[in-house]
Amino acid sequence: MTSSVLASVTNVLVVDDSEIVRRGLTDVIDSSGDLYVIAEAWNGHSAVDAARRCSPDVVLMDVRMPGMDGLTATRELRALGIPPHVIVLTMFGEDDYVDEAVRAGASGFLLKDTPPEELLRAIRQVAAGNAMLDPAVTSRILHTLADQGPRVTNAEEAALAGLTTREVDVLRLVARGLSNADIGAQLHSTEGTVKGQVSRLLTKLGVDNRVQAARLAYRSGLER
Repeated sequence: MTSSVLASVTNVLVVDDSEIVRRGLTDVIDSSGDLYVIAEAWNGHSAVDAARRCSPDVVLMDVRMPGMDGLTATRELRALGIPPHVIVLTMFGEDDYVDEAVRAGASGFLLKDTPPEELLRAIRQVAAGNAMLDPAVTSRILHTLADQGPRVTNAEEAALAGLTTREVDVLRLVARGLSNADIGAQLHSTEGTVKGQVSRLLTKLGVDNRVQAARLAYRSGLER
């Protein structure tokens, strides 16, 4: 490949203890043209080792695996010098794992039976750092977490109180899983303007990514 093509490729690490699942995900990703599976791993230990060797842009991470599980691996990956974005692969009934995955630094989550085109779209969005994942999945899981999880702390309440009216509007749309382009359309702003607003919003809230911001919005009752 030429250098221009190489620069446009997003490298993906696929992590699952099932060889059949890994092979299926790899086939879908490698068929895209702009995404490439740089390595596969079968548990958390092998995932961290592979990430150190290959420096993937995005990691698709299973949760329940022998040895080191996906949650522990996510924390270790996010602690690397150049941390990859992590998308956690879940199944219905595994919502309890997602809260810990978000706190570990995961950028989003997908159901394992997500259609191929949605999978590819999610990887591209997370690699770009400017969008969450499937709004329906995000909403279902975060509503569950909001109902079961702790309310906001005093520090979080103070951070929310310090938001401008426009920042609250942006946070609500982030919590719905909208991309920067979609938020811009809703608020009559450019995608670049929204990207800057989201970046400042994350800083003011003291969170690492959009998923954590959405989680805070649901826990505070803002997105209800």
